[in-house]
Amino acid sequence: MYREARAESLKRDKHQCQFPGCKKKRSLQSHHIRRYADYPILAHSAKNLITLCYDCHKRVTGHEDDYVGLFFSILASKLNDTSNN
Repeated sequence: MYREARAESLKRDKHQCQFPGCKKKRSLQSHHIRRYADYPILAHSAKNLITLCYDCHKRVTGHEDDYVGLFFSILASKLNDTSNN
């Protein structure tokens, strides 16, 4: 469940950090865009995960609500890219 969603999101994100300006490929973590504590039903959905490096994940932790729109727009652009190919 979570393991599969994480693997799917890592593949979608090409195993690199998705924070704007950062493309690190090490120390990658899966960030729940909508917090797991607030939205447990989304915990195992790749559509709610985005790949961040340790440093970027640390940066957004505690400020998740500030990044929801940004992260969902990044994922939406990926969906548009794949549907146009």
